[in-house]
Amino acid sequence: MSNKCRRTKGLFNNSNSEEFITNLVKEIAATYDDEKGINHIDGNNLPNEYEVINIINHVMELIFPGYSEKKIYSKSLLVYNAGEITANLYVELYHQITRAMLYDLNEDCSQCELEEQALQSCQKVLSKLPKIREMMKADVIAAFDGDPAAKSLDEIILSYPGIKAIAIQRFAHELYHENIPFIPRMFTEYAHRLTGIDIHPGAHLGSGIFIDHGTGVVIGETARLGDNVKIYQGVTLGALSFPKDSCGKIIKGAKRHPTIENNVTIYSGATVLGNIVIGSGAIIGGNVWITDSVEPKAKITISSPELTIKTANKL
Repeated sequence: MSNKCRRTKGLFNNSNSEEFITNLVKEIAATYDDEKGINHIDGNNLPNEYEVINIINHVMELIFPGYSEKKIYSKSLLVYNAGEITANLYVELYHQITRAMLYDLNEDCSQCELEEQALQSCQKVLSKLPKIREMMKADVIAAFDGDPAAKSLDEIILSYPGIKAIAIQRFAHELYHENIPFIPRMFTEYAHRLTGIDIHPGAHLGSGIFIDHGTGVVIGETARLGDNVKIYQGVTLGALSFPKDSCGKIIKGAKRHPTIENNVTIYSGATVLGNIVIGSGAIIGGNVWITDSVEPKAKITISSPELTIKTANKL
């Protein structure tokens, strides 16, 4: 036995360690007794993060077959592979939707009725996959046409973070519209973790969306993007303020994020806030702060900063 193993064995045979662990467990358990909202005890099982991520991988495999390296694709095997993935996705998504819906189970709704609702929602969401694939074709082409550094469509699908974030959000958006708790946000937060791009599942994205580079992009819940919108890194489409009721509580669900019309370009670092409209064909320059609507085809920039340049000879 190595010295390390002897030390570890001695650690757990030590009465001081036993007492330390016992006291620590008591202190941790004591924090479970309050009602601060970070416990989930004596409730139904919530959606499982590992299984939700597995569902995301299934979805991405169906949207972009042949890019995950999990399967070898050919025309003769395409339908077979798609059938196998779809069947697995159907079962796994249904179970996770059922778990999520149990969280908001109405006392008047029986278990059988809930399971039927979960099944209908699952089928409705999955039926959107062909439409999502067609929209992703336009997104990939928009990235290829909009980025002079892009060498091929394959390169874009394999490596561009914006494509991954948009694909995951498009599926999450369908779950969101079925009022499924938890899972839509779990989808988009996983995409956020992967790409640095944070698109709320409630945001509506048109066709041919291109998020170039993408790190730090934030698109809020009630934002609406038209077709052929191009966004660079660090852009925020956010809320200016939150409307409140007579008791001072935030009113949820109100339109509070921008509407970006067709063919708009928003350059890096721009912040666009509130329920405003950026008109079709407008160009929003880098680092601007916008809280008022912008007319179609307008160009918004800020004055160049005054630079002080000192050469080596003048230091």
